[in-house]
Amino acid sequence: MRVSLLSVLLLLGACGLTTTRPKTEMSLAQAAFMAAKEAGADIHAANLFRKAEDYYLKAKSAYRRKYFNKAQEYALLSKKYSEQAEYSAVRKKALEGNAE
Repeated sequence: MRVSLLSVLLLLGACGLTTTRPKTEMSLAQAAFMAAKEAGADIHAANLFRKAEDYYLKAKSAYRRKYFNKAQEYALLSKKYSEQAEYSAVRKKALEGNAE
C-alpha cells in the first residue's frame, strides 16, 4: 500500500517536471504585439489588434498561474493576430498614403 502510494506520487511529480516554460513563445508574442502597436494597428486594424491583446493578456495570466501549456497556446495565437494586425495596419497606411 505504501509503495504504490509513493510510486503514484513520484509519477505525478515527474509529469510536472516535464512541462517546460514557454519563454520563447512569450517573448515572440510580446515582440509581435509591440510591433503591431507601433505600426498603429490599434487604430488601423482594431479588431485584429484587440484579439491579439486579449490572447496576450491571457498568455501572461496563464504563465503567472503556471499553466504553461495554455500560456504557450495563447502566446502563439497572440503572435498570429499581432502579425496580421501589423500587416493590415501597414497596408492600410500605405493605401491611404497613395490615395492622397
